[in-house]
Amino acid sequence: MPNALAQPDDAGASRSPRTNTVVLVLALGGIVVSLMQTLVIPLVPMLPALLSASASDATWAITATLLAGAVATPVVGRLGDMYGKRRMLLVSLGLLVAGSAVCGLSSTLAPMVVGRALQGLAAGVIPLGISIMRDELPAERLGSATALMSASLGVGGALGLPAAAFLAERADWHVLFWTAAGLGALVAVLVLTLVPESEVRTGGRFDLVGAAGLSAGLICLLLAISKGADWGWTSARTELLFGASAVVLVLWGWWELRTRQPLVDLRTTARRQVLLTNVASAVFGFAMFAMSLVLPQLLQLPEATGYGLGQTMLAVGLVMGPSGLVMMAMAPVSARVSKARGPKVTLMLGALVVAAGYGLGAALMSEVWQLVLVSSVIGAGIGLSYGAMPALIMAAVPVAETAAANSLNTLMRSIGTSISSAVSGVVLAQLTITFGSLVLPSQNGFRLVMVIGASAALVALAIAAFLPARRPTSATAVPHTAAAPAKAG
Repeated sequence: MPNALAQPDDAGASRSPRTNTVVLVLALGGIVVSLMQTLVIPLVPMLPALLSASASDATWAITATLLAGAVATPVVGRLGDMYGKRRMLLVSLGLLVAGSAVCGLSSTLAPMVVGRALQGLAAGVIPLGISIMRDELPAERLGSATALMSASLGVGGALGLPAAAFLAERADWHVLFWTAAGLGALVAVLVLTLVPESEVRTGGRFDLVGAAGLSAGLICLLLAISKGADWGWTSARTELLFGASAVVLVLWGWWELRTRQPLVDLRTTARRQVLLTNVASAVFGFAMFAMSLVLPQLLQLPEATGYGLGQTMLAVGLVMGPSGLVMMAMAPVSARVSKARGPKVTLMLGALVVAAGYGLGAALMSEVWQLVLVSSVIGAGIGLSYGAMPALIMAAVPVAETAAANSLNTLMRSIGTSISSAVSGVVLAQLTITFGSLVLPSQNGFRLVMVIGASAALVALAIAAFLPARRPTSATAVPHTAAAPAKAG
């Protein structure tokens, strides 16, 4: 009898370190993938010279990653639900390593674009990691773990910028990509040895028509958004792409509603909680990206402009870095608030904090410490909200569709950031000053982008207010108990 009573304690003691290990490995994977997206920021001004390409052609090194990530995220999520989330996680990390190696070997534009596209195909790592957590973690750990995993997107970006800037200034630029390849390989080995494969699968046949249709529609949409400023928003090419994306996505939706095993279950995504969370995520993605556009430029513009701070790219990274630490610190806070009040309240609170951060930014932009404060406040809001989004999604979708649903949510955030980049670019291109022979964004332009960011956060707050109130404890307990029969069998 004593042995029987001791067994659960021993099992619980052994499960806790294993749970912590799984969380840490998956979060590290998310940080490495987000680091990959930040990697080229210090190189952007130098890309034309480094790749012997024009400035407009060199931007394909950025655009290729965006397009590949948009295509891969929903497709990899669905494949993870069907054939194994850990398996697709390893495939994604393999593509990251291969893409980084190609970039590390490149000295011209074409191989760089290919390598960056392969890196973009790893964008599904974060939603896959969240889905593995839902299948494998005990209910009491799920909230804090998914909050940390979701926040890793911002953490890696914020912490990676100073590291990338340091390497770019003091070493050959290829070292950046070899570093990414090494980190990706390390995470792949850790996943292979420490992360279990979930037995929660949907099976069935992959929707090739749906995948092709969604990929075509997203490529047309994001290509028009990302290149519209270069081509002209009223040019025939831009308008043709917008029109094609609308037609293709409507036809894709028609197909998804009629096929028996769709890539995206539109009936599930039309549920109030899923739909509103995805819309709020897109708007929130719009809001958060404004910080990434405004603060680096303000810090690097010459002091002689009257509002620039004349800092180096390394200093920019050090200013933005604390926001990543704040996001990480807010992950457990997000989980506690969600446990006490529900993820709806957490999302609303995060949106309110982000709006307050941009409000501060519109008024405080004349000193370095002020921008550290602004980025940290916005980072706190992002950490709160990003922890709540997967909880809202997972509470409203079947266990077998977790990866696909989280991937769609991640995609919505990416679309929001892409639109934010385009809108902010238009604003900063219109509100300018002449500085010697240069035309630079004006201080009023930066303030307006901050105001737009605050407004978008308040719109996300309003959308979140219409989410149904639900206790997260019951929502998070169901997935783990639902996964148990599959493991036991």
